[in-house]
Amino acid sequence: MGFTTKALHAKPAHKDQHGAMRFPIYQSSAFEFEKAEDLEAVFKGQKMGHVYTRSSNPSIEEFELKIKAISGAFGVIATATGMAAISNALFALVKSGDNILTTKFLFGNTLSLFQTLFSDFGVEVRYVDVNDLEEISKNIDAKTRLLFCESVSNPQLIVPDFAAIKSVLKEHNVPLILDTTMTPWNIFDAKKHGADIEIISATKYISGGGHVLGGLIVDNGTFNWKNHVNLEPFFKKFGPFAFMARLRKETFRNLGASLSAQSAYLLSLGLETMDLRVQRSCSNALAVAKHLQSKTDVVSVDYPFLENSRAYANASKQFSGGGAIVTFSLENKEKAYAFLNALAIIKRGTNIQDNKSLVIAPYHTIYAEYTDEQKASYELNEGMIRLSVGIEDLEDLLADIDQALAH
Repeated sequence: MGFTTKALHAKPAHKDQHGAMRFPIYQSSAFEFEKAEDLEAVFKGQKMGHVYTRSSNPSIEEFELKIKAISGAFGVIATATGMAAISNALFALVKSGDNILTTKFLFGNTLSLFQTLFSDFGVEVRYVDVNDLEEISKNIDAKTRLLFCESVSNPQLIVPDFAAIKSVLKEHNVPLILDTTMTPWNIFDAKKHGADIEIISATKYISGGGHVLGGLIVDNGTFNWKNHVNLEPFFKKFGPFAFMARLRKETFRNLGASLSAQSAYLLSLGLETMDLRVQRSCSNALAVAKHLQSKTDVVSVDYPFLENSRAYANASKQFSGGGAIVTFSLENKEKAYAFLNALAIIKRGTNIQDNKSLVIAPYHTIYAEYTDEQKASYELNEGMIRLSVGIEDLEDLLADIDQALAH
């Protein structure tokens, strides 16, 4: 079945007793058991069942099973937010004294997580050029537990060659963790290109309407956890389920960043129309990027599917769509703000991949806590604008951009 058919018809673990065509919301914190022995068996992992919604819930399970169906994943855990997905996945793989590899070209909050909490907990973060395979190899040692990067960096729009990265990591038994929020499954098969674990902010494309928070940890079943020192005890007991087992039984359960049943229900709805929305936003984004290139007031424009983009070779080889994000720069902050304030249809807001087009100046907002020198090293400038292109009628978006540029 195709992507949308799977999203519409993926079967839940249990059929609703009333035959409801929409899986119900189980708005309950705890669940009753007929016998004390059954409750004990579930706690010991000898029997499947829902005990407490912080650990699992039928509505959340239904959403996770949909994700498994459309992605072909080995295991899925839904979390409260995308940042919760990142922190849970990585804390399950590292301990004090370990190191991880990543890039400085990351979403601002992810970068902050690495620069503060990880160092506070004794985990060394090594920043490398993910397009330099030799540099990656030189930075791997016996304490390296993973490499983390984004499928498309936000907002710099850098696209690595993931299969090439994976070929280096495989030699050292290091898993590749990809944040694929910018490139969902219908335009990028991350598993095919080497991603062992995928992290997704479900708040974005999956939600679509910007009305609910959520995150996903997706185990593609491609890494042998026997070769990961921190998961070796779990591998002895759970085999290929070692990563999922550690999350369920320790990290995810203990940190408590669980998705709500109501949010799971809304995200399941979003999955059903995601492909339609993604294709529309990708088409709109490419047209907007080309339109901006023709404007003399625009200093620079970047979008992965523009032929003059540095990301074009890797993006066109790995993706079937360029995503929703276009970045462009005006001459300075004053001109950027004049443009932002003149927009009538496009909204000023920090989310991305909403049905509505949203715009923000990253230098002055997402990266506001960083110094000017740091911002320059992250390839940001005062006139940079990040535009998340939605599903509006293209003619209306172009007209709004043109009138705003005229101010």
